[in-house]
Amino acid sequence: MKILLLGKNGQVGWELQRSLAPLGELIALDRHVVDDLCGDLSDLDSLRATIRKVKPDFIVNAAAYTAVDKAEGEIELAYRLNGEACRVMAEEAVSQGAWLIHYSSDYVFNGQGTKPWEESDTVAPLNHYGASKAAGEQAIIDSGCKYLIFRTSWCYSARGSNFAKTMLKLARERETLSVIADQIGAPTGAELIADVTAQAIRCVLLRPELAGVYHLAASGEVSWHRYAEYVIEFARANGEQLVVTAINPMKASDYPTPARRPLNSRLNTQKLRDNFSLHLPDWQSGVTRMLREVLNK
Repeated sequence: MKILLLGKNGQVGWELQRSLAPLGELIALDRHVVDDLCGDLSDLDSLRATIRKVKPDFIVNAAAYTAVDKAEGEIELAYRLNGEACRVMAEEAVSQGAWLIHYSSDYVFNGQGTKPWEESDTVAPLNHYGASKAAGEQAIIDSGCKYLIFRTSWCYSARGSNFAKTMLKLARERETLSVIADQIGAPTGAELIADVTAQAIRCVLLRPELAGVYHLAASGEVSWHRYAEYVIEFARANGEQLVVTAINPMKASDYPTPARRPLNSRLNTQKLRDNFSLHLPDWQSGVTRMLREVLNK
């Protein structure tokens, strides 16, 4: 089996290099040209030529435009990377009989209510990033290719920047922090996403009827405010010297950003757990593991 991985150096892509390697021949690319192969999603012609040259059994797309606020001013680029590139990948997957695995976001929903979103719920993005991700999903679905789309939320890893690292940095510098308390979701580790992906590939090889859209997130739910408290409490308990004395809750409306964000990022993962016989650990488990790595504890 041959797997083409795009976005190898992103948070999810980095973990996918580990989880997919035992499944078959893995060709992992970023946006740079290597041996005439190009994983740059903005270069649609080169992307198409690369897929045709590799002739993969699985295309795993972990590359994306992820700058939520910048997307409000870079609309064309966001749609090119998150929408048009997916159309190209899907068309090539159809012509070669390959599977396409793609990662999407809770931002395709409007964030209203408190009920966890189900895969069948109507998409209604609040911002151009979410709309570009929804466009990519629809392009894949409309193509008729064999696909798995995993919508996830609040992705993090020990590699690169993340919310927890930002909170730790600020907690070392400031006595008071204000963190949004009315946005609710589940911090989901890139490692978990990668491991679920590998398991799903094994399953669809035997049961191709499992193709479709799935919600993939850690169990449980938390606000950004409580998430920050958890991170700082853990760091203190493990000997970190922090100057912060107060972590104040605030409303998202009191912290305006160029792109509106959903208040409800809860995802119902029942379909994923049932179809692939998976147990999704609680969000604290993954965050704790990440913090131990970050803090070298």
